[in-house]
Amino acid sequence: MASKPAGRRRSPRTKAAKAVRSAARARARKPAKPKARIGPMGIRTAPKGDRFYPAEMAVRDYALGMPESREDFPWGHRAFRVCNKVFLFLAWDDGVFSFTVKLPQSQTIALMLAFTEPTGYGMGRSGWVTARFSGRDEVPVGMLCQWIEESYRAVAPKSMLAASPSRKKTTRRARRVTRATGRADSGRSRASRTT
Repeated sequence: MASKPAGRRRSPRTKAAKAVRSAARARARKPAKPKARIGPMGIRTAPKGDRFYPAEMAVRDYALGMPESREDFPWGHRAFRVCNKVFLFLAWDDGVFSFTVKLPQSQTIALMLAFTEPTGYGMGRSGWVTARFSGRDEVPVGMLCQWIEESYRAVAPKSMLAASPSRKKTTRRARRVTRATGRADSGRSRASRTT
């Protein structure tokens, strides 16, 4: 019969000591990251409780409102197409919401913002810009909708653009600001307004 090796003997645990240790373990645990919801075709979208979910759905609704646009799901991300040409990519991976559009006119201005960068895989040279939002970043939905408009116009066939009227849609927030100031920009210069 083998005897126990000599060593330090543990004192019996009391209920109070167990409670203190379990409380310390509970504080040390990190909160679980929200998991991406796997939807149709393996797409990952922000879960409904995530802070980026309303912004993602607002941008999605705006993109689907463009003439003849449709949603596709390559590589598990949302892609919006017009005549089989992509004009917008949306993705949500591990708490980071990313938005990719083609901005031929305003690319240089967009790249001055802290949350933007040229799109990888050489697409940045062709005018594609990616915006990433994480943590407590505020998502400027109104500006993103303007970028969607520019990207759509850059990708859509010119014959289709000539047939459809220009889409001028303001966000709810922009309408509130206009009502609060009592002025709406009619497109006239300041000098012509005073006369």
